[in-house]
Parts: sequence; structure tokens; C-alpha cells
Amino acid sequence: MTGPERVAAAFAARRARGQAALVTYVMGGDPDLRGSRELALACAEGGADLLEIGIPFSDPIADGPTIQAAGERALAAGTTPARVLELASEVRRRTEVPIALMGYLNPVLAYGEARFLDDCAGAGVDALILPDLPPEEAGELGRRAREKGVGTVFLLAPTSTEARRAAACAASTAFVYFVSVTGVTGARRALPEDLPAQLAAVRAVSPVPVVVGFGVSTPEQARALGRLADGVVVGSAIVSRAAQGGGRAARAARVRRFVGSLARAMRR
Repeated sequence: MTGPERVAAAFAARRARGQAALVTYVMGGDPDLRGSRELALACAEGGADLLEIGIPFSDPIADGPTIQAAGERALAAGTTPARVLELASEVRRRTEVPIALMGYLNPVLAYGEARFLDDCAGAGVDALILPDLPPEEAGELGRRAREKGVGTVFLLAPTSTEARRAAACAASTAFVYFVSVTGVTGARRALPEDLPAQLAAVRAVSPVPVVVGFGVSTPEQARALGRLADGVVVGSAIVSRAAQGGGRAARAARVRRFVGSLARAMRR
């Protein structure tokens, strides 16, 4: 089964139940590699349908303060793209939940685009999310990803033009990531009133599932957005709970409980 096929199956399973998929994010290497592995597995155990694992980068332009701080901790702990790939491989051996790596283009280019995609496939990574890679400039990476069975994910924002929406939907082979707010990642108390119309417009032209993220912080928000999209992404709210301290087991238990509350709310 290729990465896009594994991702499609996860979304289809939820759709068959009239539910949206829950997508969770943890930063690879925060607080350390073993700890982030346990956090990712805690998300799967809590009910996540797809796991996003972040690759830390020194200039994360799309990340808010919570995920920036997590990336800084991971870099300080010696986390590299190669180690995140090892982490993904370890997570894959423990769960069949699809895995998407989320990072930035510079580390991929420094690693070597072809080698990086080879190693993604070898690690069992199902999809790749690079927020700073426009779909119009992703032709070669997209081709190589298809050859290796790794899905691609492109982002859209409330300010995206119709042309950009069409380009992102055409280039995405795993899912489309709709950013619910302008700005960076981070939990928010309220989401835009025009979000339902924005999501409907994207879903009308997308051949792959559309997920919504950036700002989802409570089970109630996840439940409401789950009625509007194929999936809901929760990141900063998970990362902030993991950062509250304690040993690996305590951090994982706290995240597992929170993800469980999200999953239960979305499946009512």
C-alpha cells in the first residue's frame, strides 16, 4: 500500500461513519527523540487517525510561539532530519496509523531531495508537508514523491486565490491542508465566521480530502470543524500539554487523555 493509499483509507474509514478524521501533531525530538516517539504513539492510542511529526528548523516561518519553542528544544537536543526519519520508522513499527512529516524546504534540500524521499519511503512515511513550498514550484519533488509512494500535501489560506486553490488541489496527492486563519500556528479561542464557506469552496474542487488546522484548541472546536471538513488538525494544543513537564510517561498520559477527548467529541 502506498502512502496516499494508506491516507485515503484512513479518511474513507471515518467518512463511512459520517465522521471527520483527527490529525495530531507532535514535534520530533521534543523533549527528546524517545519522548517524542512516546507522544506520537500516545496520539495514536488516544484515537488519532493520522500522525503529523514535525522536523525542527531554525527559521519556522509558519509556526507560532508554542511550536517554535518545541522546535528550539528539539534542535538543542540534537534532532536532525535523519533522526526524525528514524523516529518515524520506530513509530511505523508500532502502529498502522498514517504518518506525515511536516517541515521546511531548506532541510530537505540540504539532505538531498531524492535521498530524503527515498528515506521517507524506507521509514514508512506516508506524506510530506512543506509549508514554504508553493505547489507551482513543486513539480520535481512531486514527481519523485509519486515514484516513491509518498503523498504530498499543500497548504491553502483564507487569502488564497482561485488559481492557487486549483494548483494546491491538483498537486496534493494525500490531502489538502486548509489554514483556518491568517498568521502562524497557535491555539485560538474563536475561528473565523466565514470559515464554513471557505472550506466548502475548497472541498468542491479538491480530489483529495481537505483538513483544517491552525487554531484548533478544544474538543468543541474540533467537533464543530469536523462537520465542515474531512479532517481536523490539532497541533499547538497538544505540544503545549506535552511541554507542561514530568517524565515521559506523564507527558504521554496527558497527551493521550487530551487526544482522547478530541476523538470522543468528534465522534458523537
